[in-house]
Amino acid sequence: MTIRARVGIMIDRTSVQNFILGVILFNAVILGLETSAPVMARFGGLIHALDQICLSIFVIEIAMKLFARGPAFFRNGWNVFDFTIVGISLIPAAQGLSVLRALRILRLLRVLSVTPSLRRVVEGLMSALPGMGSVFLLTGLIFYIGAVMATKLFGAIFPEWFGTLAKSAYSLFQIMTLESWSMGIVRPVMEVYPYAWAFFVPFILVTTFTVVNLVVGLIVNSMQDAHQAENDERTDSYRDEVLTRLLEIETLLKDSRERR
Repeated sequence: MTIRARVGIMIDRTSVQNFILGVILFNAVILGLETSAPVMARFGGLIHALDQICLSIFVIEIAMKLFARGPAFFRNGWNVFDFTIVGISLIPAAQGLSVLRALRILRLLRVLSVTPSLRRVVEGLMSALPGMGSVFLLTGLIFYIGAVMATKLFGAIFPEWFGTLAKSAYSLFQIMTLESWSMGIVRPVMEVYPYAWAFFVPFILVTTFTVVNLVVGLIVNSMQDAHQAENDERTDSYRDEVLTRLLEIETLLKDSRERR
């Protein structure tokens, strides 16, 4: 077995992955402590040192994966994700790049690539994006139509909410989220336009209770498909392993018969 193969086996061990997960969580705590001025005043040097140790561990892990897998490393989307996150952390936060220090918390997102259950959730969400695009397009059309109508109907009396197309779209978005929609917007409008409910109630029914549920349904369905695909892959792997062992047993039996 070559050195690269041994390194690849070692980096894929469950114990190593659990260790990396522990470092990620520990580093998240360290980055949180950096936001506390009293803590940094007393333990700033220690916290920065621990942060650098965590970053060094991440760099070593990525380097080992690159050594073990070579160009194939970049064929895996999760490897590219990890490489990008760690690469951002290595950019010096100086002069105009000081905002990059805040981006170091993105290292916590590596929990997604280390934890299979979270990875499955993200894969399900990504597979739902094409279908969600159609739903978002439909939502955009509904919002545009609603914003134009609201501006025409209520803009003259309530310019702070419906004076322009942008204000109307924002107010309708607030209504869709059901945040202070009744007492905050709709009832004041109904005091001037008693039949305004005939516009707002159907809008809420279409957006909040129909379109949003469509998005949720697409995500749930995609997650189920991803879970089923993972189970199928696991079943196929188990079947191939069983067949391989049966062939080995058959070969051993044949060799023993020939020796007799």
